[in-house]
Amino acid sequence: MQKWYQIFHKSTGLSPYVWVVFCILPFYFIFRASSPYQVASGIIMTIVFLGCYVLSSVTKGWQVYFWTSVQILISIGMTLLFGYVYFAIFLALFIGNIQSKGGFITLYCIHLVTTFISINYGFISQNPLFITQFPFIVMCLIGVILLPVNTYNRNKSDKLQGQLEDANKRISELVKLEERQRIARDLHDTLGQKLSLIGLKSDLASKLMTKNMTQAQVEINDVRQTARSALKEVREMVTEMRGTRVEDEIYRVSQILKAAEIECSIDGDPKLRYTSLLTENVLSMCLKEAVTNVVKHSEATSCTISIESSQTDLVIQVRDNGVGIGMDEENHCFSGNGLRGMMERLEFVNGTLEILSNNGTQLVITVPNNVKQPERETGL
Repeated sequence: MQKWYQIFHKSTGLSPYVWVVFCILPFYFIFRASSPYQVASGIIMTIVFLGCYVLSSVTKGWQVYFWTSVQILISIGMTLLFGYVYFAIFLALFIGNIQSKGGFITLYCIHLVTTFISINYGFISQNPLFITQFPFIVMCLIGVILLPVNTYNRNKSDKLQGQLEDANKRISELVKLEERQRIARDLHDTLGQKLSLIGLKSDLASKLMTKNMTQAQVEINDVRQTARSALKEVREMVTEMRGTRVEDEIYRVSQILKAAEIECSIDGDPKLRYTSLLTENVLSMCLKEAVTNVVKHSEATSCTISIESSQTDLVIQVRDNGVGIGMDEENHCFSGNGLRGMMERLEFVNGTLEILSNNGTQLVITVPNNVKQPERETGL
């Protein structure tokens, strides 16, 4: 249930109440007129203007331009008869929301020219209302010039952003589809031929059992070797699917930094020869988290990723020139769930994380390298 003090709608804020003030304000100018006919005509024009404003907002096509043209005429009349120029602000915001480029340019030019001419006519005729509200008229004229362009560009940017998000979702779906198709092809190429060979050799061995026992044993050995080879290839393929190489992650994070307008430099060779795929996968996740923190929180203009690899250990450093990182005074450690997650991942591969905060932030990731080759497959 809405509380009594919640008088502003969340999505609109103060805007409706500001427009209410603009709707009441013209009556102050109207009732200053001495002639009752002028007062009546002013009230009628104000009501018609608001009605046309509503109609232009709910209609489509040529009707929008018709009702907007009527509003422009009423705005000119209110300016010349009563010195009330602020209907032009209504029109400026509305014209900025027109999506058609041709319609926007046409109405913008007409509205700007008519507003400029009517305001100048008021000053030339030495209307005292124009003289007394000169600063507000100048502000109104600036609004008529800038508001439509700003609103139009913002709406266009929002539309392009929406299209970009839709395109990214579409690309993501296509990438997933392509990955599924690749996995299906790899499985077919890896298992299809070998399983067919196992089936043929098994049939042949069963036939040779009663005729040539020695040849049957040879065929059975071939079946065993083929099965082991297929199992090994499947395991290698699954490992490649699950892991992420540091080399690939370096490319992705450099693109993220470039998109955030942060200068990125890479020192060292991202191709790691002595690091296991499991460790590379952990390092890739840590790199992603570190660069995400740089983009979101550091306010940096440059970021350097250096890689030093040897047969015993691997050191990756991520340095930026940002505002540094805050420390939790109670626990005397650097705060952040992302940093804790990085430490937990590195502990899994016997790695360490060192954090330095001086003229920016420096993360030093150290993991041991494993040069031991995997054991040969000895059984199914």
